[in-house]
Amino acid sequence: MAIPISYSLRNLAVRKTTTIMTALGIAITVAVLLAVLALVNGLRAAFRASGHPLNVLVLRKGSDNEINSNFTRAAFQALKVKPGIARGSGGPMASLEIVTAINLPSEANPDGVNITLRGISQPEGIEMRDQVKLAAGRWFQSGKREVVVGASTARRNPAAALGKTLRFGRGPWLVVGIMDGGNSSANSEIFGDVNQISADFGRSEVVSSALVRATDPVAVHALVNDISDDRQLACTARTEREYYEAQTSSGAPVATVGIVVAIIMAVGSSFAAMNTMYAAVSRRTREIGTLRVLGFSRGGILASFFLESLFLAGLGGLLGCLLVLPLNGFETGIGNFATFSEIAFDFRISPAIMALGVAFSLLMGALGGFFPARAAAKKEILNALREA
Repeated sequence: MAIPISYSLRNLAVRKTTTIMTALGIAITVAVLLAVLALVNGLRAAFRASGHPLNVLVLRKGSDNEINSNFTRAAFQALKVKPGIARGSGGPMASLEIVTAINLPSEANPDGVNITLRGISQPEGIEMRDQVKLAAGRWFQSGKREVVVGASTARRNPAAALGKTLRFGRGPWLVVGIMDGGNSSANSEIFGDVNQISADFGRSEVVSSALVRATDPVAVHALVNDISDDRQLACTARTEREYYEAQTSSGAPVATVGIVVAIIMAVGSSFAAMNTMYAAVSRRTREIGTLRVLGFSRGGILASFFLESLFLAGLGGLLGCLLVLPLNGFETGIGNFATFSEIAFDFRISPAIMALGVAFSLLMGALGGFFPARAAAKKEILNALREA
């Protein structure tokens, strides 16, 4: 005969202090895990939003990112005439680009942080970034020392606000606009004229990459293969989305450390739940004997105490979700190992992540509750009635 679920819930309510303390321990463990997962999820969302399905990024063969790629202007001229490239208002939709990092001071980092500086062709480089909109000011003009700053960079670095003057390369640069890239990495970058920036950094002939747009989804793969197989071009191509998704490795070290910490804390929380349940078994020895006399089976008693542990852990999991919810949408930044610069993004706590947190808490409850529940079920009737 099964013991009613209300019996397990009532016992948790009776032991309020113990229940709350154990649940809080589990809640903190779950909150740590969820915070790490929300960070990685936000970083992944930022990179995923950065790529357009028709855009193809072209790098020098052997390069895995734009920072260490040496793409020549001669290669760009040969690239522009490839079949399958769409045409825009000014001709082929192809942008010659240079990527480097500059140091900007901020309120949080007075010594400065590395920010990605991207020189692009105007207007092609802007036309191919559909997700990037002008939030304030205007776009930079070709041939001038003007830049447009990402919204996150402007918020986090007062020196990069609209109308301010930045100093890098060989002289001053005027901030003429603020761009909003939605959730994309463009919010963490600074755009300027590719020719002016490459001249300032002594890279007039060799830049970083080229971004081209295919005419349709079918042409994307054909264009990628055509560019990668062209021995004279000596370049490698991949879709822009694939390139940015590969950069989610920036969050891997943080995720690894966070998960290891969460596992260590989970072991402690499981032992706390186990101690709580063992104490409950010890205090309710005579009660267990009475339940056996009334006809409840060993299996029913095991299931009752095991469910009690799961309810306790589930409560902790729900509290952990509530503790971490204020982080949702909170903006932070992390170093991008591909570009050696900071990328800003929001913590993203999705329903799937919260469900995983509750499942993780239930696992801790199962590990911490099984042995005490088995100990309760194994008690002999007469011995249980004689104890305490």
